[in-house]
Amino acid sequence: MKILVIGSGAREHAIVNALLRDTTEHEIVVAPGNAGIADVVETVSLNTADGPLIAEYASEQGVELVIIGPEAPLVAGVADALRSVGVPVFGPDKAAARLEGSKDFAKEVMNAARVPTGRSMSATSIAEVDSALDEFGAPYVVKADGLAAGKGVIVTNDRAAAKDHAEFFIHQGPVLIEEFLDGQEVSLFVLSDGDAVVPLSPAQDYKRVFDNDEGPNTGGMGAYSPLPWLPEGFVDEIVETVAQPTIREMSRRGTPFVGLLYCGLIVTNTGVRVIEFNARFGDPETQVVLELLESSLAELLRATATGRLASAPDPIFSEDVALAVVLASEGYPESPITGKPILGLADALEVPGVSIAHAATARDGDGFVSTGGRVLSVIARGGGFGDARRRAYMALDRITLEGSHFRTDIAAKVAE
Repeated sequence: MKILVIGSGAREHAIVNALLRDTTEHEIVVAPGNAGIADVVETVSLNTADGPLIAEYASEQGVELVIIGPEAPLVAGVADALRSVGVPVFGPDKAAARLEGSKDFAKEVMNAARVPTGRSMSATSIAEVDSALDEFGAPYVVKADGLAAGKGVIVTNDRAAAKDHAEFFIHQGPVLIEEFLDGQEVSLFVLSDGDAVVPLSPAQDYKRVFDNDEGPNTGGMGAYSPLPWLPEGFVDEIVETVAQPTIREMSRRGTPFVGLLYCGLIVTNTGVRVIEFNARFGDPETQVVLELLESSLAELLRATATGRLASAPDPIFSEDVALAVVLASEGYPESPITGKPILGLADALEVPGVSIAHAATARDGDGFVSTGGRVLSVIARGGGFGDARRRAYMALDRITLEGSHFRTDIAAKVAE
C-alpha cells in the first residue's frame, strides 16, 4: 500500500524500518523526514501542523494509510482533516489527543474510568502551587499541563526548583502537582480502533540525562524490551484495568480514541499506577518495540485505522531482546550545540544486530551533521541483554560526534 508517515525523528525512522521489513512491499513517503530517513525512502517537505494541506496531499497522491508519529500534529487536529476526506489515519483526532495535550484532562478521564493513578492537584496560580506543594511534600512532582517536548516534568527534593518550574509553565496554562510515586517504570503501547484494544511488547525508557538516573529530565536517553522482571499476566492486567476502561470512557464521551495509547506506568508497593498517557508511539521505546516485531506493522496499523482491529491477527514478537541508546549533542538537554559532523556511522553498522535511527541529522556532502539535541538512536538486538549491550556500545565507540554524550547504563541492571 502507499503509506505517508508524518514526523522527522528516530521514532519515525524506526517506523519506516519496520514497514520496510514487511514481506509485502509498500510505497513509503515521509513528511518531512530527516537525512537518515531520506537515505531509504522518499521524503517531502510539508507543514505537518497544516491538516488541510496534509489531507490534500494524501488525497491527490492516493495515500492508503497515514501514520502520524509526533504529538503536535495530533493535538493540532491533522487526523481530523485526513478523516474528513476519507483517508485512513493511524492517530487520534484532536478531541481524543487531549489525553496527551492536557494532563489535567487525562487525570479527569482516569478518575472517571476508575483507572489507578496518583493523587494530583491542578494549579492556576502560584498561591495554589504553594498550597499543593505543602499538601504533597517532597519529593515534589510538577508537570506542565500541555505539550513540552518531554521536558515539562520535574521531580525534585528542592522546593525552590519545583516552584521555579511551576512559575515557568503556569503562564502557558495550568500546572499539575502530583504525589511522588516510587517504583519501576513501564511503558506499554496499546493499539485501539475506538473499541478493541491490542497491546504491544512492554518497554522501559530512561528519562534522566546521566547514568544512575541523575541530571534533568529529557525526551528519553534509551530504552529496552521486553521486561523479564514483570510478573506473569502484567500486560493483561493493564489492558483490563487501564487501557480498556480508558477507551470505553473516551467512547462514552463521544470522542473515540483511534491510534496508539501510550500507558506510562509505575509499579509501586501498593500496585500499578498510571503516571501519564500519550497519544502516540513513544521515543525511544518505539525503536526497541518495533525492532522485535516480526508480523506486519502496516497491516496492524491499517486494521487499527479502519476499525478492524478485533479481527486482525495478533502481533508477533521475536524472542530476542533489544535496546536503544541515544547519542545526544553537547549541552543537551539545556542548550544543545549543533552543526557538528558525525563520523563512523558505516563502521557502527558493521556490528552484527545493530541499526541506527536518525533523529536530528542533516546531509553535509557525503556525511552527516547534527541538527538537534537527540541526534541518533543506536539499536542493538541480541539473544540476551548482555549480548545486546555489548553490540550497542561497541557501535557507539565507533561513532564520533564532538562533545556528544550517552548513558552507559541502558539495560545494565536487567543484564545482570
